[in-house]
Amino acid sequence: MKKIFPWVAMPFLLAVACTPAWAQDGYREQMKGLDEQVQEVKSDALSIAAELSQLEEKLLYPSDTHFAIFVQLAKGDTLRLDSVDVQVDGQPAAHYIYSFKELEALQKGGVQRLYTGNIAGGQHQIAVTVSGKLANGQEYSRSDTVAFTKEVKPKLIGLAVSGDSISVTDW
Repeated sequence: MKKIFPWVAMPFLLAVACTPAWAQDGYREQMKGLDEQVQEVKSDALSIAAELSQLEEKLLYPSDTHFAIFVQLAKGDTLRLDSVDVQVDGQPAAHYIYSFKELEALQKGGVQRLYTGNIAGGQHQIAVTVSGKLANGQEYSRSDTVAFTKEVKPKLIGLAVSGDSISVTDW
């Protein structure tokens, strides 16, 4: 009887020992499935947020009155831009003070949307004041005023800032 017991008990003990491993594999598969579902929900939420943002922009800034101003540094320029102040038709539109990281992004060719709003069609005037420091450490400040015409379509204006000038162009 003593010799038969180990041969009978051994398979039973192996089955009991392997059961937690099978249970763990099932648990891991279930968690993997939940992780995939969570990622899908996150992706869907981000997609919905992007669509809502586009819809909001269309509703707030219809194409017949949409007006936007963008800022960029002239290529290869060493100006350290500190701030930009913009007035449209004598009314303050935007004032922005740049952080080091934002300045670094502009120096690498980045473009910043400085202002988005609505204006009626017709003749308008934009006044831009830029402050900063030149490569030699000298303080820099420049102002420029430009007239433009707003038509029925969206109006996008680009400000290219350098140590020599402020270039105002249509985009």
